[in-house]
Amino acid sequence: MKQRILPFDWRAKLENVESYSIGNDFILLENPVITEVLNFPFKLDVMTAVICLKGTMKGSVNMQSYELQAPTVLVILPGQIVSAGMFTEDFSGLFIVMSRQFINDMNVNVKESLSLNLTLRQKPWIPLNEKGMNALVRYFDILKEAMRTTENPYRMEIVKHLTISFLYDLGFHFHLFTGKGENSKQEILVEKFLDLVQIHYKEQRKLGFYADKLCLTPKHLSKVIKEVSGTTANEWIDNHVTLEAKALLKSTNMTVQQISEELNFPSQSFFGKYFRRCSGMSPSEYKK
Repeated sequence: MKQRILPFDWRAKLENVESYSIGNDFILLENPVITEVLNFPFKLDVMTAVICLKGTMKGSVNMQSYELQAPTVLVILPGQIVSAGMFTEDFSGLFIVMSRQFINDMNVNVKESLSLNLTLRQKPWIPLNEKGMNALVRYFDILKEAMRTTENPYRMEIVKHLTISFLYDLGFHFHLFTGKGENSKQEILVEKFLDLVQIHYKEQRKLGFYADKLCLTPKHLSKVIKEVSGTTANEWIDNHVTLEAKALLKSTNMTVQQISEELNFPSQSFFGKYFRRCSGMSPSEYKK
């Protein structure tokens, strides 16, 4: 029986944790004890900010490995593929989990949102100084108090506005660390391209499709993507397809043939050649 990429069930992997939630749209988790690590890739359908207060955590986001020591913050975007490899015994942290619907309902300023998204795609974690950590922890505490006031009919609106403030402050810390200022038109174009790839990569692997969607020539789109991100447009597309394939190979019992069909390749042989070109080995070799 074919299985999908395993969803990450936060609460099933945590013990002795205080949690505050508004349905499944917004969840706060405080100082959890993490009892199980997941060395295989799994896909998140929520945005998650992890403020590491103490200890070390190790894993990967979209196959980009990290080993982070407190104080630090890690932000995982919806649709990214994650593995949680290790947490030290003294680890403690604060988790803020937001659904896609919650994010869409916030109506965050588009330019700032795109800028932060692009930064997070390239480097989803940064170290924090004491001042930065204290600022993020204060936001967490204020959000927690707002969520406790269940009798307030405007609780959700209050939480949304507080979260917008949190994201702006988070963006400030990321931009400060990376030396990044206000986003440019080219960066906005890159983000639009990456969003389209995230939606269509299973069906569309040709650059011309994305250029048409953005009303540009493939040559111009390719030039901008390479100049801004340091990676070619075709490599971005290939990376999305290959990453999905790797997650399916590692975290499901799907056959190579089933994965080939899932990713809309014309044949298993064509998929095998594509995967080998992108990763340097066959699907079967990677699975082992």
